[in-house]
Amino acid sequence: MLRLDNQLCFALYSTSLAMTKLYKPLLDRLGLTYPQYLVMLVLWEQDALTVGDLGERLFLDSGTLTPLLKRMEAAGWLTRERAKEDERRVVVALTAEGRKLRRSAISVPQDVSCATQCTLDEVTELRQRLHGLRQRLSLHAVEPSVRGRRKAA
Repeated sequence: MLRLDNQLCFALYSTSLAMTKLYKPLLDRLGLTYPQYLVMLVLWEQDALTVGDLGERLFLDSGTLTPLLKRMEAAGWLTRERAKEDERRVVVALTAEGRKLRRSAISVPQDVSCATQCTLDEVTELRQRLHGLRQRLSLHAVEPSVRGRRKAA
C-alpha cells in the first residue's frame, strides 16, 4: 500500500499540477493567475459578494483571499468596499474592466475541455465524483476532532 502510484492523494495532486500547468498559458494571455481566475469566475456568476462569501465558494480563508483581492484591485478588475450596513464586512465587486475581461476568458473552458480529450458526460461525471469526494473528506476532517472531544468527556 505504501507505493506512490497506489496513493489517491498523489493521483489528485499530480493531476492538479498538470491542470494548473495547462491553465497557465491560457491565463497568462489574460494577465490572470489561476487563483485570480477562480475569483473572477465566482464574480462573473454573481457580482458584489462579501469576502466571506467568496471564501466559502473557493474554500479559502480571508487571510489567503485578502492579499489576492488587493492585487486584483490594484490591477483594476475589482473594488473592495466596506458594507454600509455592517462595516466589518467587505464587499467585492467587479469593475467595468473586470466585466470586460469575461469576454476574453470565454475560450478558456473550451481549450481545457479539448485538452482533456474527455466527452462532456465523462467530464460531468468526474466533476460530480470529485465534488462528492471533497464533501466526504470535509466531513471526515471534522469528525475526528468531535470524536476526540467525546472520548475526553
